[in-house]
Amino acid sequence: MAARSSNAGKRPSKFAQYRALLTKDLRQELRTREMLTSMVVYALLVLTVYGAALSQVGDRVQVVAFAGGMLWALIVFTSLLGLNRSFAHETESGCLEGILLAPVDRAVIFLAKATSNLIFLTVVELICVPLFFVFFLSGAELASTTPMIVLPLVMGTVGVAGVGTLLSTMTIDTRGRDVLLAILLIPVIFPLLYACVSACSVAFMGVEGTFGTFWTSLAVAVAYDVIMIAAAWGLYEFAVEG
Repeated sequence: MAARSSNAGKRPSKFAQYRALLTKDLRQELRTREMLTSMVVYALLVLTVYGAALSQVGDRVQVVAFAGGMLWALIVFTSLLGLNRSFAHETESGCLEGILLAPVDRAVIFLAKATSNLIFLTVVELICVPLFFVFFLSGAELASTTPMIVLPLVMGTVGVAGVGTLLSTMTIDTRGRDVLLAILLIPVIFPLLYACVSACSVAFMGVEGTFGTFWTSLAVAVAYDVIMIAAAWGLYEFAVEG
């Protein structure tokens, strides 16, 4: 009996806490599909606007030249919508207060929420990036290096999910949080965005002699992810308790 009582009062490991929180987010989204559906619909609307804006551009080579910027504008704006919805269930049902009252490491809450955001963003990108190619690049002669855009896409998505999770937590109880999150997030991720757009543009164009720029930009993105996610990890306790 004493041993059983001791086990009952034992605090779950950090991995068990992380798995429970991540599973909660994934199950909630699988039941409602609110976040994924809204992000995909929004991305399709952005693609429609792109189509109208570029309807008079006859030369596909011109589109390839700025396809990296277009692709990342699509990803960033769609991410803003998803990040604004990432804590919707917790705030509407009062679940966040219950999580904070539980003996859960605040850094684990950050890691679980950032991971769920990363998964959702990745799912949306897996849908929208192929559509972007079909709509705007299907008639263009793409360079053999085009598949290398996967690297900056991965690094950029990781950074947006990590930093966005911290900032969405900070704005969760503010008025006009949709606008405030955009005001905070876009300047903070600008170095990452610039590096990823640069790397994607080089991969799309495939111009010989420019791949030093690709690897330099990718290194900047990796360094940004490491530094900013570590900072978000350390600061999350203050953000979520604030």
